[in-house]
Amino acid sequence: MPTNKSTQTKTATFGLDQNLAGALTYAVGWVSGLVFLLSEKENKFVRFHAMQSIITFGFLNILVIIPVIGWMLSPFVAILTFVLWLVCLLKAYQGELFHLPVSGEFAEKQLKNIKI
Repeated sequence: MPTNKSTQTKTATFGLDQNLAGALTYAVGWVSGLVFLLSEKENKFVRFHAMQSIITFGFLNILVIIPVIGWMLSPFVAILTFVLWLVCLLKAYQGELFHLPVSGEFAEKQLKNIKI
């Protein structure tokens, strides 16, 4: 009986399914992205989501600590962060290589520059 490629699962870091590992790169923002980027050496799907998580949530964390301006923007950044977190987490879990408008393209370029 032939196997359907869509039902085959690829494993990633820590023996996890790649969709779950991709979703977990967003679980704790840039921190979990960094953990997965450093531990995953082969799976491009997981590495992309890890890099996108680091860039996106790292930038948003830095933005809110800027004196005065960051503090004023922090309520809006918090809402944006939650929405982005939820969308990215769900898209990665569904197996989609979802690119955020700016950070997704930047993440792709950075991954090409990193030597494994």
